[in-house]
Amino acid sequence: MAKDGLSTDPYKGVRDFYPQDQFVQRFLFEAMARACESFGYEEYAASILEPADLYRAKGAANEEIANEQTYTFTDRGDRLVTLRPEMTPTAARMVAAKRRELAFPLRWYSIPNVFRYERPQKGRLREHWQLNADLFGVAGIEAEAEAIALAHRVMLELGASEHDFEIRVNDRALIEAGLAEAGVGPEEAHAAMALLDKRAKLADFDEKLAVLLGSDRASALAGYFERVTSTTRLEQLQELLLAQGVRTMVIDTAITRGFDYYTGIVFEVFDADPSNARSLFGGGRYDRLLELFGEDPIPAVGFGMGDVTARDFLESHELLPSYVPATELSLCVLDPEAMTHAIQLASALRSQDVTVAINYSCKKPADQLKAADKLGIPFAIFVGAREVESGQYSIRQLATGRETILPANRIADHLFSSAG
Repeated sequence: MAKDGLSTDPYKGVRDFYPQDQFVQRFLFEAMARACESFGYEEYAASILEPADLYRAKGAANEEIANEQTYTFTDRGDRLVTLRPEMTPTAARMVAAKRRELAFPLRWYSIPNVFRYERPQKGRLREHWQLNADLFGVAGIEAEAEAIALAHRVMLELGASEHDFEIRVNDRALIEAGLAEAGVGPEEAHAAMALLDKRAKLADFDEKLAVLLGSDRASALAGYFERVTSTTRLEQLQELLLAQGVRTMVIDTAITRGFDYYTGIVFEVFDADPSNARSLFGGGRYDRLLELFGEDPIPAVGFGMGDVTARDFLESHELLPSYVPATELSLCVLDPEAMTHAIQLASALRSQDVTVAINYSCKKPADQLKAADKLGIPFAIFVGAREVESGQYSIRQLATGRETILPANRIADHLFSSAG
C-alpha cells in the first residue's frame, strides 16, 4: 500500500505500457503480422479463458506448466477455468470444432496474451504476448521448412541480420530412437525427455540423468548422441531451407522442446551474440493434438514467439525503433474567444488525415510549446484573435524553431512535405 492510498505498482510479473512502450509493442506486432501475411497466414483470435481440462489432458501441454504455472480458478458456475498459458491447444480446439468446414492446408496466426505463474526474470514474465503461427494439413517436410522460413522472415522484419541469430533444429525421432536403443521404457522416456529439455540449463545434468536412468543407460544414451548427429529428414529440411535462402539452420541434437505434444522436427531460434546466447523462441511438429478432441489426427507444424525475448533481443542489438508520437500537430489556443475557431480548424485538418491535438488551456505560448515538445509533437500552430481575423497561421517546427505562415488550405500539404 502507498502511504495515502493504493499502490501504483502493477501486479508482479506484468507490465504497464506507456505510449513509448506501446509504440515498441506495436512495432513488434506489425512486423510479426507482415511476415505471417506474406506467407499467406490468416489472423484469428480467441478468449483468454479456457476450460482447465484443455491443459490437463495427457499430451496437451507441458506438465510443469499445467500443474504448477497456470492461473486456474473456479468460476461462479462451479467450472474450473484457466487463463491460457499458451495458444496452441486453443488453435487445435478451434480447428477440431470446424474441421469439416475449413479448407486445408490451413495457415493461421495470432498474437495473444498468455499467462504463467512463474518467477519473473529476464526474458520471462507472468504475462506476455506471443506470436503463434501454425500450418495445418501438410504431412511432408515442406511444412517444417515453411515454418522455419517464416520464423526467419519474422527476425528479418524486426531488423535483424542473418548474423544476429541462428535456428537450431532437431528431430524428436532421433531422441526417441536413442532412448529406445539405451533400453529406456515409455514411462521413463517421458521423464528423460523432460530432463533432456533442460540439459543446457543444468550444470549437473549428467548426474541427474544417471540417477534417473542408471549409469549404464545414461552412458549408452550419451554415446548414441555422440554417434548419431542427424537424420534423413533433417538433411532434407536443410536442403529446402537453403533453396529458400535460409542459411541460419544448424542441426543440434540438444534441442528437445518440453511440450508433450511435439511429434517430430523441433527448432529454436537463438541469439548469436555470445553475451546473450539464449533461446528466443521455438516450435515444431505436433500431428496428434487434435486427437484430444476425439478427432482424427491432422498434421500440424507451428511456433510461438514471445514479445519479452523479442524486445530484449532488439534492445541488445540496438534495433529498438525510436519513438514517434501519433500526433503531428498541436493547436495552441491563445484565448477562449478563439476556441471555436480552433476546434473547426482541427476538424478540417483531421478530414485531410492530419492528426491534431488541441491544447485547451489558453496558457502562455511558451508553456503550450513546452507541453507540445514534451509530448514529442513535431509541429505547433497558435490560434488567437489575429489568426481568426487573417486566416493565416504560423506553423512552427519545434525541433528547429522554423516558422512558416500559410492559409488553412495549405497546412496539411506543408506538414506532409515537411515530414517526408
